[in-house]
Amino acid sequence: MKPRFEFIFDQAQPDAELRASSRLGSSDAELLDAYSHAVATTAETVSPAVVKIDVQQRGPNGRFARAGSGSGFIFTPDGFILTNSHVVHDAARLEVALTDGRTVDGTLIGDDPDTDIAVVRIDAPDLEPVTLGNSDSLRVGQVAIAIGNPYGFQCTVTAGIVSALGRSFRSQSGRLIDNMIQTDAALNPGNSGGPLVNSRGEVIGVNTAVILPAQGLCFAVSVDTAKYVLGFLMRDGEIHRAYLGIAGQNIDLHRRLVRFHQLEKQTGVLVISVEKDSPAAAAQLEEGDVIVALEDKPTATIDDLHRLLAMEKIGAKSRLTVLRRAQKLDVEIIPQDSKRRG
Repeated sequence: MKPRFEFIFDQAQPDAELRASSRLGSSDAELLDAYSHAVATTAETVSPAVVKIDVQQRGPNGRFARAGSGSGFIFTPDGFILTNSHVVHDAARLEVALTDGRTVDGTLIGDDPDTDIAVVRIDAPDLEPVTLGNSDSLRVGQVAIAIGNPYGFQCTVTAGIVSALGRSFRSQSGRLIDNMIQTDAALNPGNSGGPLVNSRGEVIGVNTAVILPAQGLCFAVSVDTAKYVLGFLMRDGEIHRAYLGIAGQNIDLHRRLVRFHQLEKQTGVLVISVEKDSPAAAAQLEEGDVIVALEDKPTATIDDLHRLLAMEKIGAKSRLTVLRRAQKLDVEIIPQDSKRRG
């Protein structure tokens, strides 16, 4: 059965414990006690910052109707909340439930479907924000704790490990999210947007998706990606990316071409069509051209090209390396802002 990616938008008896502990050596028991203490302490520290987000849409009769729910977490004392874009995108109204029982209206500050990150703000006193950590120093095997509201069960805690790093995951917009964290901390519908934290209570990721029907294959957007995006969302309400104005597809290159032109990769991006009045049209790109590099950085796939078309490229002269029939050409192009095209 082909795996299906699913965005997750929506006590023992005392005698048993005694028997189990008697079978463990003292060092093992101490280790388990330390692990339990770390998870419990982290949950107590982080849970006050975790919120439940109820999403409402306006029905045909003009009334608001509940359309789903997800999670989020407060990361500033003045009420900024980090969550997933797929939780709040196009919502007509947001209600945010705090762990102390308060329910307040939320305002969508901005969202970015390409990285599945969104920022919501609430106006409420006495908030307890969580600490944003770093994901560049993560190691496979370290403890990962997820907190969220699966199926509406508020502040549910699950624990596991970081299963893998550097995963790529296709967002609902079609672009690839890089540097995803894979974890086996159990996630379910409603966990979306909740924090994935380390044993020190620092956020290392934003829980995003699971693979169904598999078990223990869960993914979170890295906190480093989230921190980069949220800065733009808080300032501008959106994030800008450069675009060229082409439609393309990945193709394999003939070995002779690769050897003759000394290319680093054996694949490239075939230009299928060129938009009218686009940067590609101005640069005189042609259908049939194969893009193999941008500023000498290989573009083996469309995703590589997307990664290189960062905001810094907007309005800046850039050099595309293309294969046109048997020739290798450098083409000067000025990418435009994808938000203002057309």
